[in-house]
Amino acid sequence: MPSVSIDHYENFPVASLLCPPRLRPAVAAIYHFARTADDLADEGEHGPEQRQADLRAFRADLSAIEAGRPPSPRWAEAIFIPLALVLRQFRLPVPLLHALLDAFEQDLSKHAYADRAELLRYCERSANPIGRLLLHLYGIQDGLALQRSDSICTALQLINFWQDLSRDGPRGRVYVPDADLNRFGIRREQMLACADHPPARAMVRQLCDWAETMMKSGAPLAFRIPGRAGWELRLVIQGGLRILEKIRAMQYASLTHRPALTALDAPLLFWRALRMSA
Repeated sequence: MPSVSIDHYENFPVASLLCPPRLRPAVAAIYHFARTADDLADEGEHGPEQRQADLRAFRADLSAIEAGRPPSPRWAEAIFIPLALVLRQFRLPVPLLHALLDAFEQDLSKHAYADRAELLRYCERSANPIGRLLLHLYGIQDGLALQRSDSICTALQLINFWQDLSRDGPRGRVYVPDADLNRFGIRREQMLACADHPPARAMVRQLCDWAETMMKSGAPLAFRIPGRAGWELRLVIQGGLRILEKIRAMQYASLTHRPALTALDAPLLFWRALRMSA
């Protein structure tokens, strides 16, 4: 089932009973690649220069296995040797992996977005490659499926942003586009300070509605993916929608409180996944 956070990397079906056994090593390899790169960009006490250097070294190892060369020892056993096997077995589109690294590198230097279109371009690299890689494993490559996958992954990324407003402010990050801030008369400094007031809540409401519309537009994809994996995706979709529901229940005060899924949400998510229709 989805994790207690709607972090789009934590929603991987790693070793899940719903993930077909033949794909579990591949899904795990992709997950560990994305999770490690994300941590290099976002975790620990290193400054931006060291993070950039680590991501460059990480990308160099990806380029090495892409070219059939051995990676450096640093991440070889945990990341790149398993990933190299998956690349060969499933012929994964490596540009999608590079796109993820592009997004992580961007996070180190860009902390504001002019409008929703610019934010969506970021999501094209930070989120959408995940869904496309998983669809590749299932052999689903038609345009409508890819479009719906992008909608789900972008929606999950947006939901994560609106869920994490109280965390991102202290980190100096504002993912709410400037155009939305201006529409509600909110200053960037107020977002960084996590200032909660009626215009901010009205803005978060609109942002949640945007993410919900996008998620629902992609939801029919769950009925295209065969077997247990389709059920996995239904649960991920319902997990994202449940976070939006929790933001609404707290009157859109996610600048000061972070909603999260818990074990108590599991029965409801399974029930809603069961009741989904194409």
